[in-house]
This record gives sequence, structure tokens and C-alpha cells, in this order.
Amino acid sequence: MNTQHNYLDVLQLDRGRRVPLHRQIYERMRSAIEQRMLQPGDRVASARALASELGVARSTVEAAYQQLTGEGYLVARGQAGTVVSAHLPPPVSHAVGPRTVDRRSRKHSSASPNALPQGTAPPPFQLGTPALDAFPRKLWTRLAARRLRMTSTADMFYGDPCGYGPLRQAIATYLLVSRGIACRPEQVFVTAGYRASLAFVVRTLLKPGERVWTEYPCYPPTRDVLEHAGNRPVAVPVDSEGMLVAHGIRHAPKARMAVVTPSHQAPLGVSLTLPRRLQLLDWASRTNAWIVEDDYDGEYRYSGAPLPALKSLDAHDRVIYAGSFSKTLYPGLALGYLVVPERLIDTCNEAARTWSNGCPQITQATVADFMSVGHFSRHLKKMRLLYARRRAMLVAGLAAAFGEKVRVDLTSGGMHLIARFTSRTGDRELARRAQQAGLNAQPLSGRYAARHSHSDKGLLLGFTNIASAEEAMRLCMRLRDALKG
Repeated sequence: MNTQHNYLDVLQLDRGRRVPLHRQIYERMRSAIEQRMLQPGDRVASARALASELGVARSTVEAAYQQLTGEGYLVARGQAGTVVSAHLPPPVSHAVGPRTVDRRSRKHSSASPNALPQGTAPPPFQLGTPALDAFPRKLWTRLAARRLRMTSTADMFYGDPCGYGPLRQAIATYLLVSRGIACRPEQVFVTAGYRASLAFVVRTLLKPGERVWTEYPCYPPTRDVLEHAGNRPVAVPVDSEGMLVAHGIRHAPKARMAVVTPSHQAPLGVSLTLPRRLQLLDWASRTNAWIVEDDYDGEYRYSGAPLPALKSLDAHDRVIYAGSFSKTLYPGLALGYLVVPERLIDTCNEAARTWSNGCPQITQATVADFMSVGHFSRHLKKMRLLYARRRAMLVAGLAAAFGEKVRVDLTSGGMHLIARFTSRTGDRELARRAQQAGLNAQPLSGRYAARHSHSDKGLLLGFTNIASAEEAMRLCMRLRDALKG
């Protein structure tokens, strides 16, 4: 059972307490259910197995299970076992076992706003999720099945922690054609996604306490990774031309790294202009700093061809390019990649072999097959056309539902838009109301690390999974009703 070991930690018993053991099991299992450590439908350990795990009599566990069943927390299904009831009250935030959780004490939440409970479909307006209904499942299943049939004994051992060779080659070929990046496969390192990529770079190249430029507003996982690594993010403002490089030079000229989203700034959607790209590259070359180019939504541009990558302009080998398959294929792949400068190949090889066993080789092989025969490029072309239509449907729905009470920021690309409302209510409260109605709007102000002005407020709305104009209209009407409070 997948969740069994997650909740057994809080079931450890305190035999010094006067509370009977069956009552302790009851209380702690109930807390695990209410906290959703055990989800509706999850099968719990049998009384015999749990009694053995806890070192108590089977009858002690059965007494706890009977009380939980009587109160509706558990449902006994005979030979199918005992499962958590599908009809539970909303989750609560009180203590789990003897420990309490103070969520307010966290400066930043480490959870991504894109994260969803396992097995949960993305709610309307979910950010960063590609059109799951348009993913070529049959083709993917066929490629994956063929790979499984071809699996040899050698394939069942650990693969190269730097990445599966054919996938590194396929990525290098794709980047040369689509992003203007000339690199060798040896410069490509396959990771478990953007967070893993950034953590790898920071751990390999930086010392704790060193300063790193980050955009203001910023993609939240960037700050989270840097802070957890012990580095010092320096917020550099973003305007209509992208990161204000001059501001960074004035306030932190000796920073060791800059993390930027030049193609489609997250979350404002603006592109870093050529003069500022050159200014950023010049700063890095003069100070021996590194630039991490997070090509956030770089493939999705609806007016003209995608902009060339910042790395394609890098004459001094200071840019580390970070890409991901989460937004081009699907998030569950948990695959990303880095392109490092030639001078870092040996350093990164050593780091990868020290810290990682690599990503699942069968998954990498399937992605490599998908790319090498042209399916990936065709899929991206299809998605660009689809997303342009779906964005237009959401814009029309917002205009019909809100009229002049909403202004929509439209940029040249991306997978979300920013809706700014004339309401005096703050965007965090508006987002809370929307989320209570099952609409996953996110507040723009939440992407700022400090105080922000009124102009920096709005709701971030994903549009990629809106399948029709009728659905867009229904969702916008639901949003209008929710924001009324």
C-alpha cells in the first residue's frame, strides 16, 4: 500500500501515557485521515499487520478500527480489506499525533502552486499544466510498450547518472534547430525537472551565503531552492523589457549567479530585450558570474517564431540553459535537462555521479524515441495553435463576464494570462474566493518577495486545459460569482 509507511510514523505509541493503546491508535489514525495523510479510498493495513508493526495485540488494533468504522472514518469491505471512507469532512489543520504544524511560521511555502494531490485532475485555471486532453496518449503508449518489450537485462541496471545517451543527443539536436543553441550531447545533463536542475547547479557551483540575482516578481520555486541551499537571493525588478540588469549591477555587482526567464518572464510574460541580454552577458563575463537561463514557456509564442535562447548569444560560456518536459509533454514525466558550458562538463560529470543514480532509463528512452522521429516538434506546433485558440476563448469569456471591470495582460506567448480587476479587494483575497469555488486562480502579488504596489496585483489564470468556448464562458461566470464574495 503506497501510503502505509507515510502514516505509520505518526502511529508510534507512547507506552508511558495513561491513555489506553487502542485509544492512541484510534486518535492518531483519525488525525492521519483528517490531515489526508490517508486519502479517501486508501486501503489501511490489516489488523494483524498493524498489530505486528506496533507490537500490540491484534484485539487492540481491532478495537481502534471498530471505533473508526463506527464513526464513519473507515469502511470494512470483507476480503477486499478496510479502506478510508469516501465521505469525509473537509481536511483540518490541527495536530497530527503529538506534533503540531505551524504553517504561518514559514516564510515561503515550499509547495509549488502547481502541485496537486496524487490522482487529482487539475482544477480550472491551473497554471503550468499542458493540455492533457491533447496529449497523444495512443502514440506514447505504443512507444513506451515497444521500449518495455525491448528491455534487456542490461537495461534493468543503473543507467548513466548524467542521462540516457540517445536522449542527450536528441535534446542537443532539438535545441540547435529550435532554440539556436549549438552544444554537444556531453554538455546535456538530464535531471528530475527544474527544481532538480537548479539545485544541481547551485550545489555544484556556489558556496552557501553567496548572492544570486532573481527576478522580481519571481517563479516561487527559484527562491525556495536558493534559500534552502543557504544562498542569498537578490530581488532585481522586472519591467516591460525584462530584468533591470542595471539595478542588479548597482545593488549586488559581485553576485555569483543570476537566474532569469528571458523568453517569457515568469509570471509577467515579458521578454528580455536584446540590449539587456547583452548587458547581462557582459556583466557575467566581467565578474565571472554564472547565468541560469530558465526557458520558461519558451516554446509557446503566438506572434512570430520563438525567440532565440539567451545561450545562443553567449560568447563567453557563462550561461547554463535549463529546460523541462513538464510543460511540453506532461508534468508526471518529472524530466528536465541542463546544457552546461564546455568548461563545466567534467565538474558536472563528477557531481552527477556523486549525488545521483539518474532518472528512470525507460522513461528517458521513450522521450528519446518521441523526439528522434519528429513527434516532439509536431506536437509543439500543434500545441502552439491550440493554445492560441484557447487563450482567445478565455479572453472572450472574461470580457463577457466582467466587461470593463477587467483588464487582461496579453503577451506574445506563455500558458497563462494576467487578469486585473477594478475591485478594491486585494488579489490574495480574490484568489482565495476563487479557490473556494474550485477555481485555481493564483494572486500575482504572491510572486513578489516583499511589499508591492497596487499595479502589481491581479489573478494568474491558466488557459491550456479549457476545451471550448462554452467551457470558457461557464468558468468565467463561476469566477464572477465567486469574486463577488
